[in-house]
Parts: sequence; C-alpha cells; structure tokens
Amino acid sequence: MSVPAVKPTVPVLTLATALEAARALVPALRERAALADELRRIPDETVRDLHATGLMRALQPRRVGGSEMDWVGMIDVSSELARGCGSTAWNWANWAVHHWMLALCPRQCQDEIWGADPDVLIASSLVFPAGKATRVDGGYKLSGRWPFSSGVDGSLWDQVGGIVQGERPEYRLFCIPASDYRVIDNWHVMGLRGTGSKDVEATDIFVPEHRTVAVDATKGGATHPGAASNPGPIYRVPFIAGLSHMLTGIPLGIAQGAYDAFVEGLRGRASRYSGRNLTDLTAMQMRVAEAGAALDAARALLRKDCLDAQAIAERGEIPDLLTKTAWRRNGAFAAQLAQRAMDVVFKASGGTALFDSHPLQRSFRDFNAANAHISMIWDAQATTYGRVALGLECDNPTL
Repeated sequence: MSVPAVKPTVPVLTLATALEAARALVPALRERAALADELRRIPDETVRDLHATGLMRALQPRRVGGSEMDWVGMIDVSSELARGCGSTAWNWANWAVHHWMLALCPRQCQDEIWGADPDVLIASSLVFPAGKATRVDGGYKLSGRWPFSSGVDGSLWDQVGGIVQGERPEYRLFCIPASDYRVIDNWHVMGLRGTGSKDVEATDIFVPEHRTVAVDATKGGATHPGAASNPGPIYRVPFIAGLSHMLTGIPLGIAQGAYDAFVEGLRGRASRYSGRNLTDLTAMQMRVAEAGAALDAARALLRKDCLDAQAIAERGEIPDLLTKTAWRRNGAFAAQLAQRAMDVVFKASGGTALFDSHPLQRSFRDFNAANAHISMIWDAQATTYGRVALGLECDNPTL
C-alpha cells in the first residue's frame, strides 16, 4: 500500500506556532500533573490535546500531513511543555521523534504504519544489547526484553534496538507491532511516573526486512532507506548523535518551570524567622542570579547544537565524529547546568517544598529522573568525547 501526499487533518506547524501551542497547554498540563503521576501514564485528555494541536506530528514528513519542524524545535517545544508537566514533555518528545525515526525506515514500513493511521502512537526502547536478532529468509528473528519504553500504553508499535548476531555484530532498529510484544507493568518509580516507561518483551518473533533499518545507514546524510521519500534536511540529521538532544530540553524545562515559580513566589514573601522580605536578602538575590544564568547557558548551548545540526544537514554534509560526540557531550553538560539551577531552587525554597502538596517536590523528582537518562550522564558522554578528541577509538558504535 502506498501513501500519497495528503491534506493534513491537523495544523501544520511552524517553529513559532508549535511553541505557541505548547505554551498554551502549560496551565492544563500543570493542573493534570498529579493525575499523570497517579495513573502512571499520560491522561487521555492530554493525549487528545497533543493530537489536536498538531504537536504529535511535529517531526513527521509533510507528505503525510506532518509539520517537518526544524530540529531546534525539540529543545524549544519540549522545554516549554516541561514547564507544565515533565512526564508529558518526556512522552511528547518520544512520540514525536518516533515519526522522525520511522521516516528513516524503508518506504514500505512507512506506508504500512502511516497508511493505517498517520496519527499512530509509537513507543521505543533503544537499548540495543537488550535485543538479540538472527538473520533468516526475508528478515530477522528477534527476542529480547527492553526497558524504559516510554509511552507504550496506547502505542500500537514499538521501535526497539537489537544486535544481529554474527561474525560482525550489526546494530539495527526494528519496528514491531503491539501484537508481537508483551508489556510488563513494572513502572513503579520516584519520578516521571506519568511516562509509563514499562518494559516490553518479545520472544522469537519474525521481523520482515522492510520493518528494520541498520544503524550504520542512519549516521548522517541521505544514506538511510527512507531518504528518497523524505528528502527534508531534518531526515539527514544523524540518528543517535541527533537524538542526544531529543530529551535534554525536558530537564531544562522542568528546572525553568521550578525557577519561574520560585522567583514569583519570592516577591512579597517574608522570612518566617526574621520577618525580613526575602527579596531583600543578598544571598537570595545571588541564588536567583546563579540559577537563571545556569538555565540561560544550558538553553543557549542546546539550541546552538540543534541549529548547527540543521545547517549541516541543509548543506548536504555529514558531521564528523568529533562533532557528533561534542553534541552528546554538550547535552550532558547542559543537563549538569540545569541540575545546578534545580538544586539551587530546591534548597533555597526551604522546608515548604518537601510537602506533597507543593509542586516543587514533583519538579525535583521528575528532574532527577530525567537527568538519570544515559544521554545526560556526564561521565559517559564526556569519556566518549575525550577518547575521540585524543585520537582513540570511539567507544560508541552507534555514532
């Protein structure tokens, strides 16, 4: 089945209108954040809002009704949504980028999935060692148990990583329907509870050739199987190197939301102990400056990387390995800057922030859960960059 160019059923967004739509949702997301925690998934009304605004299809090709938004939108939109609800922002980033990932796959796979429903929700787990595949006639046999499949509730497909066994192991991305895997309800966690990032398991399933793509074909440029159908520059951004900034806008946005509420709450607030207006305290003024500078620096660094990635793709070039590892380094460094801001805000907020009724405690939990993602672990990303910068072999085969 072939999917022709279609008239979109949802708004086609520019970067500006996408950001406007995200900003308009923030009050509702903030109000529903506790419900997302309780449900351990995104509330249905929020999923409907993300569909209705066109945000779900922000990175989908225009030929099937998507917006094909510039790559920097991943930072701008996710950080805006995260001001309202970190879990919603996390799942939006996943659901949106999975349309982008599908665009890298063979056209037959795209037509099969988008032809049935261009609004389809797709989950993922890119823990490649968790999946073991063997080549068979017409495709692959695949088994594995993959952790952290965010947004798997309600998703009809999952994009999982796996390693094809052989003399030269091959990293591949596999698109598998919900009927081929089992969802394991083990997402009982401290933070980002609403993401429902449960494990999925598949045993000896057959994945046809057209539903898989080699990671080696997605390292930048028009070398992937979907390139002819989706020639736009965002589909020439390297897969794994580009994904380093898929999620880093979320801790930034969570910390920004906490910072904004903290600053607003300080105005006119007096110390319980001294009675002095807190805004008059030099120490408090310095905390506001420190946290604000850390957030501004993190945002500038992340946006620059995304703009650079887009510009390289528009020129038809492929970034070198040092540039790719620098993007991942910068993502982790920006996460540390956001961590500095979050810690300052939480400590300066005093004991009131410890109560379950205070929104800052959820921000603190969600922030630290987000920053535990491998893309934001400084030691891992700094080591990879350092190795390449010093002329050693890269320790990340997916780059």
